[in-house]
Amino acid sequence: MITFLFWTSIGVAAGAVVASFFEWVLHRFVMHRPLWKFRYPFVAHALVHHRIFKADDTYHLKKEEDKRTIPMAWWNGPVLIAVGLVPFLVGAAISERWGMLCGAAIACTAYYAVYEYLHWCMHLPRKRHVERSGIFFRLNGHHLLHHRYMHKNFNVVLPLADLCLGTFLLRAKVSFKQAEGPSVPNVQPKAPRRLRENALA
Repeated sequence: MITFLFWTSIGVAAGAVVASFFEWVLHRFVMHRPLWKFRYPFVAHALVHHRIFKADDTYHLKKEEDKRTIPMAWWNGPVLIAVGLVPFLVGAAISERWGMLCGAAIACTAYYAVYEYLHWCMHLPRKRHVERSGIFFRLNGHHLLHHRYMHKNFNVVLPLADLCLGTFLLRAKVSFKQAEGPSVPNVQPKAPRRLRENALA
């Protein structure tokens, strides 16, 4: 039992890391460009979601009928979780460490659920408890910048893959009229040092 729990915890940690990279690959190569004739994710995300939700005040929901474009379709969750678990299934079958598969299943399921919830809160803020947290504040800024620069900040939950793969952006490159709110950070370019000093003088 101790061994099973040990491998389950290894699976949870590995699953969270793999989920970050899986989210990145899916977002960049499937949701932001057509995958041969398979255009559904590209159309639903890049052409519809990004057309409605930009980085300005439209980052937050404006029209009630657009609410349905915030989450993925209900069947996406089971499919994506199953695909993300394939390497763990192979690894568990070879090593007979089934606890690792169980841990990865917990991590991948939790990752997807957190993705959907955070993404919902980002585009439809309601002063929820989670929206007052520092982590949400930073992740919200990270995602806001993705709506400004679609080739940056592909992660919503854990920006590890963005950091490792060179797509992490902390601030905008140029000033723009961005969304505002209590849980939205200022992502404008950092003022040059001499301008900051002049402002303080």
